[in-house]
Amino acid sequence: MARKKKHEEHVNHERWLVSYADFITLLFAFFVTLYAISQVDAKKLGKLMESMQAAFDTKVFEPGSPKLSLSDGRSKGVQQQTLVEPISPAVTASPAMQAIEARIRAKLTKQTAGGIVRFRQEKRGLVVSLTEAGFFEPGQSELRDSSLVVLDAVAEALRTVPFELRIEGHTDNIPIKTSRFPSNWELSTARATYVLSYIIGHYDFAAPRLSLAGYGEYHPIAPNDTAEGRASNRRVDLVILGDEAGKQEPPQLKPKKPEDAAESKD
Repeated sequence: MARKKKHEEHVNHERWLVSYADFITLLFAFFVTLYAISQVDAKKLGKLMESMQAAFDTKVFEPGSPKLSLSDGRSKGVQQQTLVEPISPAVTASPAMQAIEARIRAKLTKQTAGGIVRFRQEKRGLVVSLTEAGFFEPGQSELRDSSLVVLDAVAEALRTVPFELRIEGHTDNIPIKTSRFPSNWELSTARATYVLSYIIGHYDFAAPRLSLAGYGEYHPIAPNDTAEGRASNRRVDLVILGDEAGKQEPPQLKPKKPEDAAESKD
């Protein structure tokens, strides 16, 4: 029997439509993104940037610019960074907070060379960070003797400042469990308490303008996945609260006048 001849397969000349359709889809997404950028506020734009960077593993936007970047984030000299949401974004400092920072820096010219005292301006006010490396032994709440001269300079500069002062303790995310400190909560609070007790005991601070907080590991200012980041997070912050932030604090107990005290006895 004669074999049947196989029909030759026809070449598909329309395969380019698949690639073309993908290109049109990507182009559509690109213009939708550009339209969205022109319509949303800065907060939504930031979320969009983070989402796109996570999706493409690249720097889609140049820092501080709404323009698209052609760099894929892996070119020579570019390092990938872990995004960390700051507790409070940096803002333009008020003249009063700038003056306070300048006053402290003037007293700390030599001490800040080692980076053991750091400054940042936030919406709530000026934050003066005392790093663990400069002020505390690991896992301990007592101040180093060598750090007292630095804290004295900071306290002296803040003693007459007419703003409320909040002392906040922070740690990294490495758990601690000792007989003294069952968790990072206790360690962060103990360190803040020690600093507060020191400045009250050695300087004439009005107690009603002081407050205390221990945040443990839950308010980092740097990634906890590096040694440098963890070192930055282990700190005690002295927060000079601005006028608006101070208004959010609980009302102070006003001392009774001598005549009021006499009437209450009657």
